[in-house]
Amino acid sequence: MVTEGWELMRIKGIPLRVHPSWFVILLLFTWSSQGQIVRAAESTLPIWISWSLGLITALLLFFSVLLHELGHSFVAIHEGVKVRSITLFLLGGVATVEKECSTPMASLRVAAAGPLVSFLIAVFLLNGIDSVSEINWYGEPLLGNLLGQIGSLNLVLALFNLLPGLPLDGGLILKALVWKFTGSQRKGAQVAANSGRMLSIAAIIFGIWIFLRGGGLGGIWLLMLGWFGLSASRSQSQILALQKILCELNVGDTSIRRLRVLEEDQSLRSLSQLRLSKKGESNDPEWVLVCRSGRWVGYVTDKPLQELPVQHWDKQSLADHLRPLNELPAVGQKTPLWKAVLDLEKSKDGRLLVFNLAGLPSGLLDRTSIGHAVLKKLGLNIPSQILEIARSQNTYPLGIALPKVVEGMISTGSVKLND
Repeated sequence: MVTEGWELMRIKGIPLRVHPSWFVILLLFTWSSQGQIVRAAESTLPIWISWSLGLITALLLFFSVLLHELGHSFVAIHEGVKVRSITLFLLGGVATVEKECSTPMASLRVAAAGPLVSFLIAVFLLNGIDSVSEINWYGEPLLGNLLGQIGSLNLVLALFNLLPGLPLDGGLILKALVWKFTGSQRKGAQVAANSGRMLSIAAIIFGIWIFLRGGGLGGIWLLMLGWFGLSASRSQSQILALQKILCELNVGDTSIRRLRVLEEDQSLRSLSQLRLSKKGESNDPEWVLVCRSGRWVGYVTDKPLQELPVQHWDKQSLADHLRPLNELPAVGQKTPLWKAVLDLEKSKDGRLLVFNLAGLPSGLLDRTSIGHAVLKKLGLNIPSQILEIARSQNTYPLGIALPKVVEGMISTGSVKLND
């Protein structure tokens, strides 16, 4: 995942950012272009001219990458999708959008816009070489070489991005086409992710082969692209697996924490004793539910213990400080887990009271219990020590970003809030 980097400017309201890794590839491209310029020059060039032209070539290449991403961005905006930012980084550029397009053909148009821009730039620059060659002046070979380099690189950029595998534009086009013909966006993502994985493995193997045969930077570059693509396709597969689990499981399938319950005629001191007996335990709930002869009547907080003198704790009962259960954020036992994640993030306390089919409290749900259930479904057995740490901090185990996964499900239309 590419971090945001430093913001340089805004283009039509879209933040343009540069990731620190971009400076590495800028240096490498400058060095590579400088060597190519020296070899192509008909006479010996001063070193400062060759390096300056190398830097200009590298900057123009990344300007082309920016135009490529702006192509995606402007079409996305036309399709009603907000573009959050464009970031230049080690392997090129990426436009981050707020959500995916709601139709397959809109997705296809957004994905195809970038390669189309690169192809048009390539055609324009490569055709311009003949016009430059007709001008008889000292700098004509250098200018022609510059146009040829940038034009050829844009052509490579267009063709490379059309390869049918995620995260490339061709993968997004493949995803849109499968979505169009099958009616399943998930199926499209699966096909494109699998295709991307195969292409990435092939790129890694081919990159190693080129490097071992003396290809140098070209082999390393292809190896890096393959590794990045493999990571992206693996990430996409993991997200699809998480989305599937969040749709399949409901609240009742999770590891629900047991409730703490007291009778309403008990004194406030009993609440204090309960807290003291569980002091230091990470799973001590904030809420204590109150019963009357086996019937739920409300809940109590620690507020009375904080406001009243200790001498009054034996004189007042829990019934004097009852609060209605409907004040607590709650969720039904049959609620899909993805909806529970949304409700949980809206909860001030980061936990939900779970009601069974009879409408009675049956447990508590927090981030740790949801994360544990999802990871268990994936076949990952989390050590109890890690679960306890996560529970003490009320976080998802191993830092899995389930809220972002659910946001992605909503943005792609795979689930609807009013379902």
